[in-house]
Amino acid sequence: MAKTAKIEVKDQDLLGSLRGFFRSLLEKGELQAVMVPQHLPMKNTVMPTLVTDPEKINGADPLAPVFPINAAKVVSKLTRRPLGGQVAAVLRPCEIRAFIELVKLKQGSMEDVVLVGVDCYGAYSNDNYPRFVGDEGAASTIRFYQNVTSGKGTAYEDFDISPACKACEYPVPDNADLLIGLVGVETSDHLLVKANTPKGEELLGRLGLPSGQEAAERAKAIEALVAERIAYRDQMFDETSHATADIQKLTSYLANCVNCYNCRVACPVCYCKECVFVTDVFDHEPMQYLRWARRKGIIKMPTDTVFYHITRLAHMSTACIGCGQCSNACPNNIPVMEIFRTVANYTQKAFDYQAGRSVEDEPPLSVFREAEFRELTGGKD
Repeated sequence: MAKTAKIEVKDQDLLGSLRGFFRSLLEKGELQAVMVPQHLPMKNTVMPTLVTDPEKINGADPLAPVFPINAAKVVSKLTRRPLGGQVAAVLRPCEIRAFIELVKLKQGSMEDVVLVGVDCYGAYSNDNYPRFVGDEGAASTIRFYQNVTSGKGTAYEDFDISPACKACEYPVPDNADLLIGLVGVETSDHLLVKANTPKGEELLGRLGLPSGQEAAERAKAIEALVAERIAYRDQMFDETSHATADIQKLTSYLANCVNCYNCRVACPVCYCKECVFVTDVFDHEPMQYLRWARRKGIIKMPTDTVFYHITRLAHMSTACIGCGQCSNACPNNIPVMEIFRTVANYTQKAFDYQAGRSVEDEPPLSVFREAEFRELTGGKD
């Protein structure tokens, strides 16, 4: 049974109690640093920060409903080589799953990092979060959290949390070393802390927190949240499958693409140092464009936009964790996440694979299984 403890919430100060916990990670946890989202003093936004001084953690806010970057890429950079000590990374569930995929792709290591996951109620897009936060800063986070837990939901004015978050069936970071539980927890009194791994248990033991217990209400609350998101997800799959059912529909779906490649840059598991689409292979000669135009009488410029997305789907659908950063980064609001998640659903089901679940799961196409896909090869079991 996983070891559980609780973070006491004093004076109903949820963020203050979390910040106290992060300080204790530095003061008692024998860690070199804590990577945690913080409100930046120069602008009313929240970004990952690497903190070594416990007094510099006053702006920490992992509950803020904003997701400007999937921090798995940052953790990957921190762990590619030995750090000489452990670092705790406070991440959303989808960030943990993305980092696990990067570890399997040899782009990071679990050796020097303790993954601290926080239950996630979702986030607004980069465009909408400034409207939500206004000048309130961290106070807006509490407003969001109270709206969700009181049954008012996540919608605000004329927008809601991102479609990626509404379709995410993994709001609880069960694969974190340390899990901070919010869903189904009486957070006016305490937060749940659960160690899921020996590394997490060792760290939790050093913190000296009072023991806690996971209430039955938590399982019911998680089940209800996941059911709501699965219903949204499945409807999204159906609608996207219909909208991209043939090449004409797919071309229309991606018509606004300008080949900015923002989706590739924002994707946490797209790790190639050089993408083929920024090499000479796609640096076409001027006459080539004329030949294509003469063949059909007209061509859309820039070219290769549909081919670009098909190539990325072939490359990334086995590893897609559905964080939605591709759509978040698109300047023309193409629903990139929806098509990637839809195709990834079919691909991962075919390989009986769940991206980001565990480092023990071997990525599809990385191993040979003799009895795989008999319906295609025609072999006998």
